[in-house]
Amino acid sequence: MTQYFATVARGLEQLAAQELERLGAQDVRPDFTGVYFAGDRALLYRVNLWARMIFRVLVPIAEFQCYDSDMLYREVQKIDWEEYLDADNTLAVDCTGGNQKLNHTHYTALQVKNSIADQQRGNFGKRSNVDTKNPDLLINVHIHKDRCILSLDSSGGSLHRRGYRPAVGAAPLKETLAAALLEMAEWNPNLPFLDPMCGSGTLPLEAGLKALNIAPGLFREKFGFMTWRDFDEALWEQLWEEAENSELSELKAVIGGSDRDPEILTQARTNAQQAGLKDKIKFALTELSELEAPADSGVLICNPPYGERLGDASELADLYKLLGDVFKQRFKGWNAFILTGNKELGKKVGLKTARRIHVYNGTLECTLLKYELY
Repeated sequence: MTQYFATVARGLEQLAAQELERLGAQDVRPDFTGVYFAGDRALLYRVNLWARMIFRVLVPIAEFQCYDSDMLYREVQKIDWEEYLDADNTLAVDCTGGNQKLNHTHYTALQVKNSIADQQRGNFGKRSNVDTKNPDLLINVHIHKDRCILSLDSSGGSLHRRGYRPAVGAAPLKETLAAALLEMAEWNPNLPFLDPMCGSGTLPLEAGLKALNIAPGLFREKFGFMTWRDFDEALWEQLWEEAENSELSELKAVIGGSDRDPEILTQARTNAQQAGLKDKIKFALTELSELEAPADSGVLICNPPYGERLGDASELADLYKLLGDVFKQRFKGWNAFILTGNKELGKKVGLKTARRIHVYNGTLECTLLKYELY
């Protein structure tokens, strides 16, 4: 078995670990903004294809002490890079973390690239070109205190970029966070789902993909491992075919999204079409004050503005009060959730919270507020 590391958003480590276990991962160990796990090549491909909450799957190839740039250069030179790429392949290096001497990620990445290039020149008289957008090999360098971990990035780009969403609103949720919110809300495909402020549709679309058992990786044209020397094309085609054949044709319960902005609803419908969900998700142009429950019970999640990026916090109090009034009057039997980064606005809802879940939306500290409506 090979050791892997999945990178995740802060606070989602435990949920991602559970998802990896469901996909067949072994030796699963959550860590800060990531999860260690083990498995074979089929698992590596399967996680990239099916995972809904992780960003990237890294394959560590070396770990060593690293105090400064000279030490980093020497240690990278000790690796036989011919095992991973030749001079005709392109490469890119990204860096996370740092220490006192290696405190500029761009410079650290450049040092690794130079070390690899110098080894190639010495061995073959030529070196790989850098391609930051579509490299044959993407290398991740992580510096923490006096340790460096070098990994190959099997995803090739963040998995939150599903590929189905060409149109986005002003402050969209990442697809990975949307998938995590559905887990936190304990939503399952047997329950109706509604986002009354859906924007470009991320929450309903992620619910739709989950409900119809559609692998999010099916929308991507390329993964990093596809240009690796050990790429098993037959295995990949088998896993891809299995994913396509496992899709369901009909939803078990209604999934909907509404918004007051016709332009942004057009974006949501475009995204739904790209995701193969055009006739599955019910999008409606609706003022919040006119919102009605589409079923007797279900799960509602919304991500209203909270003054950080959209709108002014002092003008949003009425919106939060209206949310509370609509929940109380028209959504009896539902569990409702509000994601907010503003505690004072959360209080304006005027309902007793059944649960408060700490979560990050990017770098913003937020709370997912749960309301059980009777």
